[in-house]
Amino acid sequence: MNASAILASVAILGGVALTFAILIALANKKLKVWEDPRIDAVSELLPGSNCGACGAAGCRAFAEELVAGTRQPAQCTQLGGEDIIDIAEYLGVEAGTAQKRVARLLCAGGSHVTLRWAEYRGLETCGAAAAVAAGGKGCAWSCLGLADCERVCDYDAIYMNDVGLPVVIPDRCTACGDCVEACPRDLFTIMPLEQRLIVQCKSLLEGEEAEELCEVACNGCGLCATDAAPGLIEMKNSLAVIDYSNNELADPAATARCPTGAIVWVEGQQFAEKPQPARSQVA
Repeated sequence: MNASAILASVAILGGVALTFAILIALANKKLKVWEDPRIDAVSELLPGSNCGACGAAGCRAFAEELVAGTRQPAQCTQLGGEDIIDIAEYLGVEAGTAQKRVARLLCAGGSHVTLRWAEYRGLETCGAAAAVAAGGKGCAWSCLGLADCERVCDYDAIYMNDVGLPVVIPDRCTACGDCVEACPRDLFTIMPLEQRLIVQCKSLLEGEEAEELCEVACNGCGLCATDAAPGLIEMKNSLAVIDYSNNELADPAATARCPTGAIVWVEGQQFAEKPQPARSQVA
């Protein structure tokens, strides 16, 4: 191939490339979707953790909703008061208000009150233990106590207490839901901090059968439903279920006659730190 042929080939390829470049530039100009520059600015002011606790699919998606005016800055569970005000002032909107939400554990069956049928030896995770003889615990609905929830929490909002129960620190909890997903027994739930009446049990057994496995199990007696305001608590499958749409009716009186302490009135942190005697185990 002579030099002129090579130059001709180069020229043709260069012309084709230039033509496509021009077409792409024109298409980009024609089809480009304008985006409000405030979205980038607001995104920089957000935590950037993409925890999803606000209900949006990440911080940028939340920023888009803020700019669109469909959300309020206070609905970000990780922003401090000053940061909320900064975003509100930048956008010229109301800061808004939001209920503080936290993770709650629907089980109080620590090692001091539950029976253990067998000793679990294996991978020290709740997921693994749940797959092998239910981790050796007698109650099939109880917390396994191997700290999967503590490990997945990016905010150091969960620690394991002396009886093997995860304790959530309300001030640190962002309601991201990672602990909910990590628990193989679905014992965690996210609820507003102001919902103080909690049934710390998910066992579907009743009477002595439930209490033999766990001293603080709901035994299905129904006394809480009797003592509570009408419509607040209903017994379903031998378990007390609270209707939080009637939360304004909630009162500590519903816990007064519970024979096991399965239903409690919680102020702030769910489990108090106090020593408990160990319960004898079944071999």
